[in-house]
Amino acid sequence: MNNPNKVGLVFGAIMGGWHCVWALLVFLGVAQKIYDFILWAHMIHLPIIIGPFDPKAALTLVVLTTAIGYVFGYIAAWVWNRVYR
Repeated sequence: MNNPNKVGLVFGAIMGGWHCVWALLVFLGVAQKIYDFILWAHMIHLPIIIGPFDPKAALTLVVLTTAIGYVFGYIAAWVWNRVYR
């Protein structure tokens, strides 16, 4: 049986951590080059420009994705426990 709280914390940490890395890449000024490379490698041409680092936006991004990751992880473990008793 999975503990929904622990699974939620893991999902939240993964989602929040991934977006924390993204915010760090924007802060360091390398996000645009990485994004351009990813699009090039997938043969996609979109005129998207990564904006300047905004601490409030970065904090909002990390907090919300962490919370959403927690909720999805919690729900997934809860459903898993109900289906696979």
